[in-house]
Amino acid sequence: MKAFLVLLASLLPLAALHAAEPPPFDPNDPALRVVSREVTTSRPAISHARYTEPTGVRLVSPGRASDDNGKTWTPFTIKPDFNTGQKKGFRREMGQSVVDPRNGRALFISDALDAPHVDTTIDEPEGALSEYYLRYRVSADRGRTWLLDEPIVHAGGRFTEKEPFEGIKRGVNAIMAGDCGTFPIITRSGRILFPVQAMIMKDGKLWNPGGTTSFSEVFLLLGKWRDDGRIEWRASPRVQLGVERSTRGVVEPSIAQFDDGRILMVMRGSNAKKPELPGYKWFSISKNDGETWSAPEPWRYDDGASFFSPSSMNTLMRHSNGRVFWVGNISPTNSSGNDPRFPLMMGEVNPKTLMLIRSSVIELDSRHPEDEARGLELTGKAKAKLDLSHFWVIEDRETKEFVITYPRAYAGYVKSDWATLRVALK
Repeated sequence: MKAFLVLLASLLPLAALHAAEPPPFDPNDPALRVVSREVTTSRPAISHARYTEPTGVRLVSPGRASDDNGKTWTPFTIKPDFNTGQKKGFRREMGQSVVDPRNGRALFISDALDAPHVDTTIDEPEGALSEYYLRYRVSADRGRTWLLDEPIVHAGGRFTEKEPFEGIKRGVNAIMAGDCGTFPIITRSGRILFPVQAMIMKDGKLWNPGGTTSFSEVFLLLGKWRDDGRIEWRASPRVQLGVERSTRGVVEPSIAQFDDGRILMVMRGSNAKKPELPGYKWFSISKNDGETWSAPEPWRYDDGASFFSPSSMNTLMRHSNGRVFWVGNISPTNSSGNDPRFPLMMGEVNPKTLMLIRSSVIELDSRHPEDEARGLELTGKAKAKLDLSHFWVIEDRETKEFVITYPRAYAGYVKSDWATLRVALK
């Protein structure tokens, strides 16, 4: 059997790797259809690209920029270059971003490390859950130069860079951005909102009651611009979930505001080490511009039915037409901790119930028979684990399509191809 799969992998046409026909269009689908799909062996430039101006088509991606909406790219780094040449144990990233349409400023927020004892050559280094903190940057010239780069600290009073928020102490417990789906928004009132996850400190130590990778709670950073381009930050109350419902608490929140002003937050949970628990995504709602949040409950379909989802990231994305969409993993049976991270699904959120419209959900990608051959080719394992997560979602300003890029990762992210999908709205 292995010899057959090796032969099959060797015969796999390069064209088949680089392009595939999208699934047939269902005329009864009211919301979404995949119009193109491309798979490449390297990460596409559009991945982690973001617009840096209120209108227009200038895009900036790590290490490059495009002035023609991604048709061509040139090497580019926003100056000063804070990301390269860091000392051992230091980390700076471009982070997640939003452009404020009122003043044109581009805001970027990212995880940061200033910890010489941490090995930052590793993506998720040991000790980082005690050391991560948040920094923000602002560009006032459409992403060409940085106006500032500063740590995020609760405004006023006793808070410092070492203890930036209530219950957060660098060296003990971290405050972090989530994955690619956690990005800031500008609310209808002009407030900046950024959802974060905080490791929990108890008796002066990092607390992990579930005995898994980590245990966290969520809160919102509430920001207000100052005249000098800086932001005055403070924190909302915490959103918490007990270990009896999720062994990792709530993780990696994503938010979107609806036309009636309500803000929906959808979060990752986990049933790792407690497989008897259902694996859900969890939601919370704010009716007062992010000041307070409802207690988290399992997120459902709009017909009231529940669905299973592994402990993986998710993205809420508001389209320019005002509709809100969700991208994430949905499992046909109960998930087990982080797995399975396929299929990858997308659907529309009901603006009245703030639940996922079941009839709108489409499959973007999943494990296919040819993945055995591709996994064997990349990793030497015919049954190489497949993860479809860590996706980046952006709306193309010219076509109004969603562009979704993500690694098709094998064997625990050891090797990856990269998928780029374009999804049109009806």
